[in-house]
Order: sequence, then structure tokens, then C-alpha cells
Amino acid sequence: MPKFLTILGPQAVGKMTVGQELSRIIDYKLFYNHMTIEFIRLIFDYDKQVFNKMNAEIRELIFKQFAQSKEKGIIFTGCFDFGKDLEKCMEQMKEWTKGYEEIYVVELQASLEERLRRNKTENRLQHKASKRDLQWSENELLKSMEKHQYNSIEGQGEKLFKNYIKIDNTNLSAEEVAKIIKDTFNL
Repeated sequence: MPKFLTILGPQAVGKMTVGQELSRIIDYKLFYNHMTIEFIRLIFDYDKQVFNKMNAEIRELIFKQFAQSKEKGIIFTGCFDFGKDLEKCMEQMKEWTKGYEEIYVVELQASLEERLRRNKTENRLQHKASKRDLQWSENELLKSMEKHQYNSIEGQGEKLFKNYIKIDNTNLSAEEVAKIIKDTFNL
């Protein structure tokens, strides 16, 4: 049975970049959230209800099939609302992780200044076409801070998840963060 590792945090915190490095060093498959977002947005408008429905269904199918595979593990990146949508996010996480041997949760946080800088990096823009409209992307990042709680409050993550670590990666490279994750979970 494969293992499931998810990297959570707000936009432009470095989830995909850390996932890329972690995938390289532990040989898990990387499934970053924009892999489905970018595909579906070519067919359905980003803000439509059908977009959200299709995105959730495709992800659920991928996770279900992967859990039945002989693969070593999967790394998934995404936003997780520790605030008003916590119950919904926990239910979705429970559904997605059925059938996995172990589940690991990594939460990343970084300063707003650093996230705004990372929002414009070449790697991000190369893999996330919807983020290439920098004004829109920055506005979405800032607006989401008013609507969602994409980082946990002190002690919250440990209460919610068995194998959990929170890392402030404001001043850390993706390589450093990946090594911390690998060592913490003995991967």
C-alpha cells in the first residue's frame, strides 16, 4: 500500500516547489493541485460551480486509484482551511486518504512579503498558467487572507493530524524543507 503525504499552506508559500524536491529525494509521485486546476480551467471557467465539482471528482478518482497501486507514495499539495471550512476540509481529506498505509501532513507558512515574491517566480509561472496574470494572482492571494485561514493556529495541526509538522519556510530553500520533511517522517 502506498503512503500519502500532503503539503498544505496558503498560495505561493512554496508547496509545489518543496513537493518537487521532496519527490526527487524520496521517490514519491508528485500531484500538485494545479495539475487538475490548469486542465479543468481550459474547459470550465475558474469560478463556476462545475469547475469545483470536476476538480474534486478527478482528484478523488486519482487518489482512489493510486491507493490501489504498487507505487511507493504520493505527494499532494493544496490549500486547507483551518477556519470556517475546517469540517469540510477534514471530510475531504478523510475521503482522499482512504486505503493509504500512512498519511503525513506538512503545513508550510511564510511571511506575506516572501509569498508575494514567490508568486512571481519562474517555476511557479511555468507550471501554473492561471498565475501568469500577476495582478489577478496577487489580488487572489490577498483576498484569500480575508476569507480563509490557510495556516493553523498554535497546536491545531497536532490535534488534527497524527503525522504532522509545521515549517516556517520564509528563509529556507526547498531543498532544506524537503530534507526536514524526509528526516522528520523517516522517509
